Amino acid sequence: MAGAPSPARPGAGAPRLTLEFFHDVVCGWCFNLSPRLRALAAELPIEVRHRAFVLQDSQARMAEVFGSPARAKAEILRHWQACRAASDAPERIDVARMRAAPFPYPHGLPGALACKAAERLGGRDAHWAMFDALQRAHLSEARNVADPAVLVETAAALGLGPGFARLMEAPGVRAAVEADRALARRLGIRTVPSLILREGRVRLDHGSPGALRAQLLDALRRAA
Repeated sequence: MAGAPSPARPGAGAPRLTLEFFHDVVCGWCFNLSPRLRALAAELPIEVRHRAFVLQDSQARMAEVFGSPARAKAEILRHWQACRAASDAPERIDVARMRAAPFPYPHGLPGALACKAAERLGGRDAHWAMFDALQRAHLSEARNVADPAVLVETAAALGLGPGFARLMEAPGVRAAVEADRALARRLGIRTVPSLILREGRVRLDHGSPGALRAQLLDALRRAA
């Protein structure tokens, strides 16, 4: 992300930007974008807010969209190949390992519930940590992130404590996921990842780190 000089970290009263990051735990493009956002959040005065936007919320919906579980897995792994080619760290995406995995390709709802449960316990930072951990389990380790045991194990590794499985089933956690999906529909979002600059409800181009950084710097200049 060479080019324009990095702005100083903000002082009191300096402008900040809020990015709404609409994502799905099983999305390879989200896996590419999340570390780029972390780097930008460390450099620029931006706050990332996480929105769980589940594209398919059941195995039945997966079959409806793709035709069958086998077709779903084959089509999604073609997307993985493209994600791997565009990744800053392609070795993190293990297409062959997921292709050999014995379970149907998982849908994203259980992971979204886990992220919202983590947010209940530890705020936005915990949501992001859970999201990244589940994406690593999914795309790097070919684990089934629709399996509650995998979700609970991941939460324990993050220090989120006992009772996590019950919290994922709490009505308020499911309502939080549905609220994010409803917001996505109101904003006309149909794909993940999507980045919305809350100031002005502008949808950002995240095709490259340089392009995204330039848009954020321009927004900061305007805000100042």
